[in-house]
Amino acid sequence: IVVDEMNDYYDVRIKEANLEILRQKAKEMNEKDGAMKRRLEIYIGDINDHDLMKSVFERENPDYVCHLAARAGVRPSIQDPLLYVRANVQGSTNMLNYSRDYNVKNIVVASSSSVYGESGSTFFSEAEDVNEPVSPYAATKRSVELISYTYHHLYNMNITNLRFFTVYGPRGRPDMAPFIFISRVTRGEEIEQYGDGSTSRDYTYIDDIVDGVIRAIDRPYPY
Repeated sequence: IVVDEMNDYYDVRIKEANLEILRQKAKEMNEKDGAMKRRLEIYIGDINDHDLMKSVFERENPDYVCHLAARAGVRPSIQDPLLYVRANVQGSTNMLNYSRDYNVKNIVVASSSSVYGESGSTFFSEAEDVNEPVSPYAATKRSVELISYTYHHLYNMNITNLRFFTVYGPRGRPDMAPFIFISRVTRGEEIEQYGDGSTSRDYTYIDDIVDGVIRAIDRPYPY
């Protein structure tokens, strides 16, 4: 079950192509099994649309929720912080409300490494103090982690927040550095550099992220 508002943060055609891959995969699985099972349902809409989400939960009655919906991007969040609060904080709180009301067994929420702010740690830890975010985007992601704990405490819900570290790989976002670098190099253009070039950054391949998300869904953890 997929719910996506298909916003124009980047080229919607890329998003449509991703959904078409899911449709083709569901079709192939049915053809292989010789059955016409309802393997995939796609709903186009905003998770803040109460009527839409109520109808989705009542019709589908999911046992598990993987909440990946969010507005991404550190720099754009500085330009329009309220958009990020609505999408990330309000949207996530609504997802937790729906999950509580419809007795979802386990919720996995996408957080971000941005919550670590300007931490000087060589190795990040879940136990680290992350209450000094340096962008509206990071602040919204940290807020969702705190709200998640509140829902776990109040309603005994199983909620896991996963802090993704700069994901890259096939069908990734075109605004991410690896895609921008490759695009500029192939066109013979200079790569735009920030700072003195001494900084470094780790990336996480999409297959590893997917593996971690699936494992988190399959293994409910209190918080």
